[in-house]
Amino acid sequence: MRPNYSSPMVRILNVYTISIFAALGGVLFGFDIASISGVINTDQYKNFYGNPLGVRQGIITASMATGSLVGALSSGVLGDRLSRKGAIQVGTIFWCIGAALQSASIGVGMLVAGRAIAGICVGLTSTLVPIYQSEIAPRKIRGRIVSFQHFAITWGILIQYFIEYGCSFLDSQAAFRLPWAIQAIPAIILFIGLFFLPFSPRWLASRDRWDEALRVLAFLRTTTTDINDPLVLAEYREIEDQLRSEREGASDSLRELFSKALRKRVFLAMVIQMWGQLTGANMLNYYIVYIFDAAGVPNSNFAASILYIIKVVMTLPAIMWCDKWGRRPILLIGALAMGLWLFLIGGVFWQYGEPNSISDQPFTWIVVGNSNATRSIQACCYLAIATFAVAWGPVSWIYPPEIVPLRIRAKSVSLALATNWTTNFGLGFAVPPLFRSISWRVFFIFGSFNIAASVNVWFAAPETKQHTLEEMDEVFEHGPPPWKSFLNWKETNRLEMLANDIETGTLMIRQFRDVGTL
Repeated sequence: MRPNYSSPMVRILNVYTISIFAALGGVLFGFDIASISGVINTDQYKNFYGNPLGVRQGIITASMATGSLVGALSSGVLGDRLSRKGAIQVGTIFWCIGAALQSASIGVGMLVAGRAIAGICVGLTSTLVPIYQSEIAPRKIRGRIVSFQHFAITWGILIQYFIEYGCSFLDSQAAFRLPWAIQAIPAIILFIGLFFLPFSPRWLASRDRWDEALRVLAFLRTTTTDINDPLVLAEYREIEDQLRSEREGASDSLRELFSKALRKRVFLAMVIQMWGQLTGANMLNYYIVYIFDAAGVPNSNFAASILYIIKVVMTLPAIMWCDKWGRRPILLIGALAMGLWLFLIGGVFWQYGEPNSISDQPFTWIVVGNSNATRSIQACCYLAIATFAVAWGPVSWIYPPEIVPLRIRAKSVSLALATNWTTNFGLGFAVPPLFRSISWRVFFIFGSFNIAASVNVWFAAPETKQHTLEEMDEVFEHGPPPWKSFLNWKETNRLEMLANDIETGTLMIRQFRDVGTL
């Protein structure tokens, strides 16, 4: 289905609304996270699945990441061949199948299978939605546009958690079956709605559909869909020059992934996604009720809902100002602050906790009768998730798709998200048994990960704000060292200069007539 973008009836579509709608893929990711955290503490779930603890609960939680790894690894090929939005639609089909299996599961095996199949969708969407958003966004607000992915994830967690919290009062298996079935609704909406959204102009260019690429650029950048607008032509020219240069330089995009010129960027995208998982945020997302129960927080399910509300609210500053603040300072300060909160949580547990005398509990170290320690742990958990929401949460999605060239973008981000899901699998599987074996020391481990992440960012991650996607070669190959890139950063105006040359006739570029509707 190819809508007429010049029609005033559909002009409500713009970069913001398109990106927000595509971010429904992030809502599915959020549903995945909360689909476990909202039910593991309910009697209905425990009774039906035999009160899974330790490794057994780890397998259930991590099964989604297994499917997501498959989806992430296949997203590079599917995203290039079917288009970004076409591959996302394929993912929504897997999600609906997985949701059906989960809601109808008769045991742990069927539940694990359903979560793994649904995970294929999360792997595809978590890779391709940020790519699609970054490729349609103007450079000056690219961070804001891609931040909608994380914002959608936080809303997905919050919505699913409250659905499960409400259903927990049902005295039947509907307490967990109904929320898992409802998960299919946003996937169906996303599948249908994507037919009405434009293709990525950069994907169209990569398939040599140049007229369509120009038409989409004009639609996204102007209110009049003027294909002869100088800024539109300038961006079109940049894409054309970049793609020509990439094609002349190498013939095999898979080989390019590991070429000397690009492997550092590919590896950087992978470790940024890895550190995003190792900050400890997903440990909190998945198992916050375990932590609150161990800390003696009353009504841990309700207290957990506050954490998810904080995560939604604190994503807003990142959306508004990440393009002004820059990627580097957000990542550096965020990692150091996250490390601080996690060390404090572990320290309070260590100092004021004691062994748990009840053996069939998820946590073997608890705080008893010390309200100050309980409130301190609760507050640090809230501060940690707030820090993640304003820092690593959005920027770990912004950075990987913007630092690599178009020719390898889908495959590079595929590897980055594969790293994400491999790490996610390890966390989902390992954290429950670690809670039972080393208890409070878990928080010291994650605090140390944050210190390591800050060191990695300091030495390896240059500032990329306000640069076009086509300027990243210059940033990484000819720019200052990463630790100087923020201090020496200057906003580029190459696109505006190119547009001025086109407008004044200094640079000749063919004038386009109406290239038709897409």
